[in-house]
Amino acid sequence: MTALSPLAPASFPDMPVVRGVALAGHACGVRYAGRTDLLLVEMATGTAAAGVFTRSLTASAPVEWCRDAVAKGRARVLVVNSGNANAFTGSVGVASVKRTVDKAAALAGCKASEVYIASTGTIGVRLPDEKITAALADARGKLKEDAWLDAAKAIMTTDTFPKGATRTATIDGIPVVINGIAKGAGMIAPDMATMLSYVFTDAALPAKVLQDLLSKGVQRSFNCITVDSDTSTSDTLMLFATGKAGNPAVKDAKDKRLADFKAKLFDLLTDLAHQVVRDGEGASKFVAVTVTGAAGGRAARRIGMAIANSPLVKTAVAGEDANWGRIVMAVGKSGEKADRDRLAIRIGGVLVAEKGEVAAGYDEGPVAAHMKGKEIAIDVDIGIGKGKATVWTCDLTHAYIDINGSYRT
Repeated sequence: MTALSPLAPASFPDMPVVRGVALAGHACGVRYAGRTDLLLVEMATGTAAAGVFTRSLTASAPVEWCRDAVAKGRARVLVVNSGNANAFTGSVGVASVKRTVDKAAALAGCKASEVYIASTGTIGVRLPDEKITAALADARGKLKEDAWLDAAKAIMTTDTFPKGATRTATIDGIPVVINGIAKGAGMIAPDMATMLSYVFTDAALPAKVLQDLLSKGVQRSFNCITVDSDTSTSDTLMLFATGKAGNPAVKDAKDKRLADFKAKLFDLLTDLAHQVVRDGEGASKFVAVTVTGAAGGRAARRIGMAIANSPLVKTAVAGEDANWGRIVMAVGKSGEKADRDRLAIRIGGVLVAEKGEVAAGYDEGPVAAHMKGKEIAIDVDIGIGKGKATVWTCDLTHAYIDINGSYRT
């Protein structure tokens, strides 16, 4: 495992119990030695489920299973392994998923459609699922309500720290808990989901409401981050609601009684997304790119991602070089409407360029000082409309090459 990211949080959060959820981390030796690589979660009967998944045309067998299963909206079991993605493994991978689902369903006494599977790690290698199925009973014996840290650790691959977040909300005056875990450090440019992330709540909400909330929440959180512009074959984000909080029934995601829950859920998703960026492979700086004045919100996000994904911008940040010309370049290549003479760029709040040239009286000193910090702010006003968006990325260092150049070996 690589050294702890310099952008890592000080500690893993204190995660309260989510009624109706029990978790366990277990070592079954899929790939890693001396560490957990299997997550098992069991949820109360009647738990509702929602999910968003990668739109990659080479999606993994576990993703395809989950897409079909979540249509029924119920969950009892989640099984996740790290070290092997079970992606691009053909019919062998599909059979592997079925064997794991069948074993987990038999142990929990539930329907196969209530079991969700995920795998993360190397693509194109047969998954030794016999190691997983053989370990499920032992993992089940370890299930605990407070094993959130163990759960977050079990799904890590090149991650340098476990990722978790918690919030407490109210629905019609009834308190509910929301806990989430995530993994991801490389192959990060989500498209309708994240790398792997699982969120659990004891709120009583139907699957349709969960799906509406999750689909909206992902657009302003995980779909606004990038580490390296690469979308995984295994991206999965799921939300489970056990119903144990006993709040009054809510049948519409637009119900005003969900305002606090929605705000807390979206905040938690953003927190987890930021943690993924802060653990970007080789990252030393966290970068927020805010675009305003674009033709529309979608245009603003696309321009922001063009800047955030630019290797030239990211290496300039890594080198602490206030090379704003690279930002101009990225705006111009985005494919969205822009006017050179209306563009204004700020770095660390300092105006560096406007009206088609360097800003009058520009002093690079304060900007150079800002670039030496760990938190970098890039603000771009396109100057043609009202569209705005913020996306988040990290710098690109040689450590990224070191990690990925030796990933399989």
